[in-house]
Amino acid sequence: MKITFHGAARTVTGSQHLIQVNGHHLLLDCGLYQGKRSEAFERNRDLPFDVSEIDALVLSHAHIDHSGNIPNLVKNGFDGDIWCTFATRDLCSTMLLDSGYIQERDTEFVNKKRARKGEPPVEPLYTTEDAMRCLEYFNAIGYHRTREILPGVNVTFLDAGHMLGSAIVLLDIEDRDAGRDVRLVFSGDLGRVGIPIIRDPETVEHADVLIMESTYGNRLHEPYPDAEKKLEQIVNDTYKRGGALIIPSFAVGRTQQLVYTLHRLIVQSDIPSIPIFVDSPLAINATSVFRLHPEAYDAEIREFMLKEGDPFGFDQVRYTRSVEQSKELNFMREPFIVISASGMAENGRILHHLRNRVEDPRNTILIVGWQAPNTLGRCIVEREPVVRIFGEEHRLQAHVEVLNGFSGHADRDELLAWAQAITKRPRRTFLVHGEEEAALALADSLKSEAGYEQVDVPELHQAFNLT
Repeated sequence: MKITFHGAARTVTGSQHLIQVNGHHLLLDCGLYQGKRSEAFERNRDLPFDVSEIDALVLSHAHIDHSGNIPNLVKNGFDGDIWCTFATRDLCSTMLLDSGYIQERDTEFVNKKRARKGEPPVEPLYTTEDAMRCLEYFNAIGYHRTREILPGVNVTFLDAGHMLGSAIVLLDIEDRDAGRDVRLVFSGDLGRVGIPIIRDPETVEHADVLIMESTYGNRLHEPYPDAEKKLEQIVNDTYKRGGALIIPSFAVGRTQQLVYTLHRLIVQSDIPSIPIFVDSPLAINATSVFRLHPEAYDAEIREFMLKEGDPFGFDQVRYTRSVEQSKELNFMREPFIVISASGMAENGRILHHLRNRVEDPRNTILIVGWQAPNTLGRCIVEREPVVRIFGEEHRLQAHVEVLNGFSGHADRDELLAWAQAITKRPRRTFLVHGEEEAALALADSLKSEAGYEQVDVPELHQAFNLT
């Protein structure tokens, strides 16, 4: 058996891990790499393996850094099965079409600039039609329901607690070349214990080989109740200044978490009943998918629903689907909250809200998720005095707040606790989906505190033969 790490290696984006066993090729995730635009486009376009050899794909969850290059995979000839949970399939039906639309719009913008320079046009990475076509290959499996997906390879999904439909992937493999059975566990992205809406991540009894995320392998989050209290303070302080609260948010998972939390704070009279706008067609569509999967909810939100009804729909929240509705927010002078994609402030309607509000010190920009290097979100987190939006420089004079307590990723201690719960330790462990410093720190912790023996942090495209 051979594993090659084609993405999310010493970085957090572009999850792609190729497993070769019994003459078959199985891909774990096929995500978009996010970073500098020119580098990202080339890395995403040029798939680092022979697509015709890929027999099947297992998808851990729907976030674009895990699923976003599937349309390109199919466009280049993949025609195997894509295995995931029911909620992941439903979310991808919205998220991948949105991603295709963004690819088309970004290419239109680039080609206008190229035309002015007399340069030939470029093609989008993929189109909405490509995204729609790839959905034909999706196959959904419920949690804890084992399915043979290739000869001698069985998959089982456990709840990863990261987002709706997220899965820990258990691959029980009959390695015929080595003459033994192997359990390979891919953590996907692991969630936190006690965050709203979704259930806590499940634990695994044993693993022979472990591929584990390390996003926050060297950092701790504030406890969720503290983060909720801080959100309450941020809303009230911004309201008192007469400003707007601008929240770049991932459309799937984080947006629904914020809406539900703000709903609870209003019900408890902890914050004023000010207008809350969810200004993202993708977030609106994703919220509809959330309503379709209450089977994935935790006990807390089910109890809330019995008392208050729809957690994502209440008097103060308004979902703005049209461009005209979005533009109307530019003229609002009274305090309000807008939650808009993208989560790293790289594209979408959030850029318009930031451009119009970033220079007003009454306003607050609230960052609620990890920001990749070279993104506008990272520039805001680092409080650079001048930021570029739509190619123009703007002074960053709005208040900037960061809430890591809303993260959907387990922190260092939570990752370590999850790994320690594996009673039969893996003989090989590979840490992915973390910047180099975080991954190396977690590797040290696993060896010194959890008794793990061989822990590797792969380089990009590095391959390992497991004998």
